[in-house]
Amino acid sequence: MQRLLIDQKTITETRLEDIPAAPLAAGQARLVMESFALTANNVTYAASGFAIGYWQFFPTGVEGQGLVPVWGTARVSESSSDTLAVGTRLYGFYPLAEQVVITPQTDGHGGIVDAAAHRADLPAVYNRYTPLRSHDENEDHMRALLQPLLATSYLLFDWLMDNDCFGASQIVIGSASSKTGLGLCKYLAEQKDRTYKIIGLTSERNRAFVEGLGACDTVLSYDEIAQLPAAPSVYVDMSGNAQVKAQVHATLGADLKHSSAVGISHWDQFNPQTQVEGVKPQFFFAPAQIAKRREEWGPGVMEKQITQAWKRLAADVGSWLDVKLHDGISQAEEVYAALANGTANPREGHVIKV
Repeated sequence: MQRLLIDQKTITETRLEDIPAAPLAAGQARLVMESFALTANNVTYAASGFAIGYWQFFPTGVEGQGLVPVWGTARVSESSSDTLAVGTRLYGFYPLAEQVVITPQTDGHGGIVDAAAHRADLPAVYNRYTPLRSHDENEDHMRALLQPLLATSYLLFDWLMDNDCFGASQIVIGSASSKTGLGLCKYLAEQKDRTYKIIGLTSERNRAFVEGLGACDTVLSYDEIAQLPAAPSVYVDMSGNAQVKAQVHATLGADLKHSSAVGISHWDQFNPQTQVEGVKPQFFFAPAQIAKRREEWGPGVMEKQITQAWKRLAADVGSWLDVKLHDGISQAEEVYAALANGTANPREGHVIKV
C-alpha cells in the first residue's frame, strides 16, 4: 500500500512510502480509495494537525510523520463486519493513502461511522461515512472538491445570520480566492435586501479571479487594507496570516465587532502569539455549528441545507473552477506541494484518482 507521509513539523516536507496492508481483525473493513480531492483545506489540516487533532485520525506508526486527511470516495474491498458488504462505496474522510481499515457501525440514519477506539473522542462529523448508491465519477469529484469546503462556507454564513452579523454592516473575508472564502462570499451575496457589504481580501495575483466571481461589493489586495471603510465590521479570516490580521484589526479598530479565525491557507505566516488591537479573534469550528443546529432543528436538517447549498454553487461551477485529474498517490505529492507553497491556481480543483 502506498501513502504520502507529511513531516508534522515542516509540512512542506513529504515522502512516499510503501507498506504492507494490515490484516483485518474481527468487525473491521478494508476500504480502497477510488478518488479524493486535494485543496488548501488539506494544508490547513496539516498546519493545525496538533492544535485541532487532525493527525490523530489516521496514525502512521512513524514518529514525526503524519497522514493528512482528505475527502473522497472509497470501495469496500474486504470485510469481516456484518455492517459493511464488499463492494459498498462510501464518501467521507480518509487518509492520503491507497487504503484504510475502519471499524464500521451504523449511525441509525442510513450512514456509517468508524467506531475505532482512537477516533472515539474526535469530532463526530469526521467519523461519518455516506454510502453512495449511484456511480458517477464527475459527481464523486465535485462532491469531494466542493462539499467539505462549501459546507464550511455555508456553516459560516448560517453562523453569521444566527448572530445577526454581530451588528456589522460590512463583512470582510480574508483569502477570498480560497474555495471556502469564495463560497462564503457567494452565500452572503444570495441574500435579498441584505444590509451588509461584502469585502473580499486577496493577493494582487488573485484579484481578477475574485472580482470575476461577482459576489463581492469591493475587492481589495492585502496592500490596500488601509482602504477598508470605517464601519461596523466582522472579519472572517481564511488565511491565518498574522500580519494581515494585525493590519485589519489596526485599520478597523473599535469598528471591528467580531474577528473569526477559520483556515490557515497562509500557514507559513501563521503566528497565534501575534498581538492584535481590539476584539480577540475567535476560532470558528464548523462541527460546533452543526451540533448546535442538530440540537435546535433535529438530525439531518442542517445536512440537507448544506447539500442544497453546495449543489447550488456547483451548478455554476464551470465559471469559477477547472477540475484537474491526476493518476495515483505519487502525483498527489506535487499537487500538495503547490498548495502548501501557495503557488496553486485558485481556479483549479485537483482530484487524485487512485
